[in-house]
Amino acid sequence: MELQLRSYVPFLPLRNAGVRYDPSMGKTRTLVASTLAIGPTTFTWGARTYIMGVINTSPDSFSGDGLRTADEAIAQARRFVDEGADILDVGGQSTRPGANKSKAGFDELSPGEEIRRVVPVIERIRAELPETAISVDTYKPAVAQAALDAGAHMLNDIEGFRRTPELARIAAAARVPVVIMHNERLATAQRGHPGADVVAGIRNGLEASLRIADDAGLLREQLIIDPGFGFGWKPEQNIEMLRRLRELDDLALPILIGTSRKSTIGAVLGNAGVDERLWGTAASVALSIANGADIVRVHDVAAMKQVALVADAIVRGWPPEDAR
Repeated sequence: MELQLRSYVPFLPLRNAGVRYDPSMGKTRTLVASTLAIGPTTFTWGARTYIMGVINTSPDSFSGDGLRTADEAIAQARRFVDEGADILDVGGQSTRPGANKSKAGFDELSPGEEIRRVVPVIERIRAELPETAISVDTYKPAVAQAALDAGAHMLNDIEGFRRTPELARIAAAARVPVVIMHNERLATAQRGHPGADVVAGIRNGLEASLRIADDAGLLREQLIIDPGFGFGWKPEQNIEMLRRLRELDDLALPILIGTSRKSTIGAVLGNAGVDERLWGTAASVALSIANGADIVRVHDVAAMKQVALVADAIVRGWPPEDAR
């Protein structure tokens, strides 16, 4: 059998802020801004992969790690920071499908109950871990405003402003960054579209979110995009999303990926349970980084920090300038 040789483009260390090396196309990619301040931390895109640790204050979280008290949440927050988390993402609304699910695809909490869950945790993290960036995972304007008032530094909107454009105005007024996610559940009541172009769907959703942000006066350099792994897509479509992640490069915004413990990982592993998805998650995190992810949102910080360090050594160059 004749040996087929492919052209080789070496991985080079990234030393120019805002520029990310793309080994698949042999060229650099420039973002709209080289850095982003999230609370006390300045994130330099391209220097390394950043870790977002999930703090679930919802007892019915799909991932099985829901916390019932502020004391439990702050203990987990401290552990995550010690393990290498750069951002703590506090959420009180489970997106797990439920018996009384709404149009959003899950049982929705009232804003008051969600505020009751997240605000005390945010206040304590801000007081006890003042050097840590805090994000709040919500799409409800009242919760977002209460969380910002309590000390959150960033919003993480799984609806990408498309359900509640007011969230964009709140972020613009507060001058805080936002993660805008494409949520395919907004486009269809069923999971995925047979034969749909996954990346085209993601792009259309994100471009709609960006128009809302522009109308609200929210600066592009304040935005991070999330293609929405696990939100309305079938498992094979979620896998395709990661494979084709580079096709979102021309949006010129940093990318967050959240594959941690999700059902697609379980499906690939033969219907593995939530507590059996660590190594599958690790594979998805490593390949997401190779395909351009800047932030990974995870439940298992210590393990995924190691994955990110090795992936960065390969993709971004080693030793890195900042390998905290």
